[in-house]
Amino acid sequence: MSWNLLAGIYGGVVGARSRLYDRGWLRAGRLQGAVISVGNLSAGGSGKTPFVILLGELLKERGIRFDVLSRGYGRKTRGVLLVDPGGLPRDFGDEPLLIARRSQVPVVVGEDRYEAGRFAETRFGEQIHLLDDGFQHRGLGRDFDIVLVTPEDARDRLLPAGRLREPLQSLRRADAVVLASGASPESFPVGDKMVWRVRRGIVTEGVPVRPVVFCGIARPQKFLLQLRTAGVDPVAEAFYRDHHAYTEKDVHDLLQLQRRSEAGGFVTTEKDAVNLGGYLVALKPLAVVPVKMELADAANAVDTMLRVIEGRRRRS
Repeated sequence: MSWNLLAGIYGGVVGARSRLYDRGWLRAGRLQGAVISVGNLSAGGSGKTPFVILLGELLKERGIRFDVLSRGYGRKTRGVLLVDPGGLPRDFGDEPLLIARRSQVPVVVGEDRYEAGRFAETRFGEQIHLLDDGFQHRGLGRDFDIVLVTPEDARDRLLPAGRLREPLQSLRRADAVVLASGASPESFPVGDKMVWRVRRGIVTEGVPVRPVVFCGIARPQKFLLQLRTAGVDPVAEAFYRDHHAYTEKDVHDLLQLQRRSEAGGFVTTEKDAVNLGGYLVALKPLAVVPVKMELADAANAVDTMLRVIEGRRRRS
């Protein structure tokens, strides 16, 4: 069976499910607090996690209380759990841990995000919920839908032939389309949607000379390009699958690669630092490079979003 045929079958299933929600035959659970969903169209690599952290910072600046609801992709546990920032990726997932550590707000993981939200409201009261990677999770009703797109999405195909989880036409459900990585609005059916632009960069302080770069993220070549653009020239590289859980053997292999390439140390991402856990200290010197994301005209964007949410909740 060809990839194109499989992609056609997948697209048919996704479309049928979406129509069931659109027509009200499948119903979404509603929480007491407003839900802001942050999602994308593709399988990873668009910057959802940095955007959730950025949006959280913008809400904090206004004194707005919020929590984060996430599936907890890659965790070995089940059910609804409150993320312990000092915990392990196998218990909560790497991205929820990163959000909890960076944002210092409650992060709740659960396969059923509605149940995760009910848990959060029981523990922390009625407040805004940021729904991480929520565009396809339609079992939880939302008050505002934010979708990040990249230039690759415009020319990609549906899974499994490509990386798209939904066709571009699904953007009709979005309230705000975020153009990431230089995406152009002309490449997407944005219609009358709000169009936001983000700039994504990295902070390369304390990077060793001639480092080995390694990471387990969705689009490692982007990270490599960002390093080189920032003046960091790695002498060797090691790439792993997205959400890779590092082992003792991985650390041994990386140290061998360092010796062979006569590298001055290592450089990796924040998500990989979370997945290294206790092995982090074995790779020295190691620079953990944070992502810095900026939203153009952020004050106006957040004002508009909050105004739309308030209006919708008044009418509901």
